[in-house]
Amino acid sequence: MDLILFLKALLLGMVEGLTEFAPISSTGHMIIVDDMWLQSKDFLTKYVANTFKVVIQLGSILAVVVVFWKRLLNLIGLKKETNSAPKGERLKLSQVIVGLLPAGVLGVLFEDFIDEHLFSTETVLIGLVLGAFLMIFADWSGGKSTTTETVDQITYKQAFTVGLIQCFSLWPGFSRSGSTISGGVLVGMSHRAAADFTFIMAVPIMAGASLLSLVKNWQYFTMDALPFFIVGFVSAFIFALLSIQFFLSVIGKIKLIPFAIYRIVLALVIYSVFFN
Repeated sequence: MDLILFLKALLLGMVEGLTEFAPISSTGHMIIVDDMWLQSKDFLTKYVANTFKVVIQLGSILAVVVVFWKRLLNLIGLKKETNSAPKGERLKLSQVIVGLLPAGVLGVLFEDFIDEHLFSTETVLIGLVLGAFLMIFADWSGGKSTTTETVDQITYKQAFTVGLIQCFSLWPGFSRSGSTISGGVLVGMSHRAAADFTFIMAVPIMAGASLLSLVKNWQYFTMDALPFFIVGFVSAFIFALLSIQFFLSVIGKIKLIPFAIYRIVLALVIYSVFFN
């Protein structure tokens, strides 16, 4: 593996890790860095490049598992609950499933339409801006009436409503974490509770989609591509781990509006550079 290829894998993994769970759209950033700059499809085949993006996403998912491993084991019954929440006030696996259902069903029904019509730079820019407006609206309205301070206090109604709002994230550029955290804040969750719920929900939905994609594209795991995959996976894992811990430490203080402003500025910069 030559140095240039190593650096490209490292950079793409870093972009994935830093942006996957922040409410700024990893899809938008991957389009900017890869499709508009590095052009991984030029130094890999199209299908190997797409498989690589799935592999680095798995690195990001592993970072969530590391951060929330106790909570995840509690949810599936492999570890006794040790937090101080009353027994009737603990996040349940069924609540996570309720939150996943709306976007999961719509994603299956409209997968072909989304892949064919929504994966373009133009649609991503629209998603970045509209998602930013949703985040600003959430902070201005829902952020003033917090009733749920921790993820253990989430109700089934809140989980389902967040799941409905998460459907916006099927539009590339909208951001899964941006729409889900906004939805949580709008239904009375604190920013930290909404972020925790978002990250926990991300594990099954992202892992399932990624593993399914890997099964379909297993033939592209060649010896030539494997070093590239490994470097990208490790890079995504490390930077996602740092990103998640940093984001959880600041989200309650700075909330969503700074991220929304960044998204709007990013969309304007991309538009001015590539479409004028």
